[in-house]
Amino acid sequence: MKRLLFLSAFLFALSFGAFAQEEVKVEEEVFVVVEEQAEFPGGMDSMYAYIVKNLKYPEKAKEKGIEGRVFVSFIIEKDGSISNVKILRGIGGGCDEASVEMIKNMPKWKPAKQRGKPVRCQFNLPINFELPKDKE
Repeated sequence: MKRLLFLSAFLFALSFGAFAQEEVKVEEEVFVVVEEQAEFPGGMDSMYAYIVKNLKYPEKAKEKGIEGRVFVSFIIEKDGSISNVKILRGIGGGCDEASVEMIKNMPKWKPAKQRGKPVRCQFNLPINFELPKDKE
């Protein structure tokens, strides 16, 4: 009886070990608060200049008079590249898609650092869409 119990336990352990050897991908932690924040090349002023130059106001939004603020979230990877671009709050009319496209085309950032090492970091960015006011 003891042998049968031991043999059953041994076979169970072997089968469990076979499953445990399967490769499991674990994504690295994404930091929200870091010791050294990620930085757009040239700083915040350069980032605003990049947005003004590269953000296209969609014709559909212009025609419908859509204005507002799109909130976008993205991850700055250890190498400074951008990934996981998501709309947190959109306004429609093509503005959400224009915001995502502009962010995906950003140059590489200086990555965030934690304890002196580059880390993945989440960044949230509000993007304003405002139509020019008519002069009276």
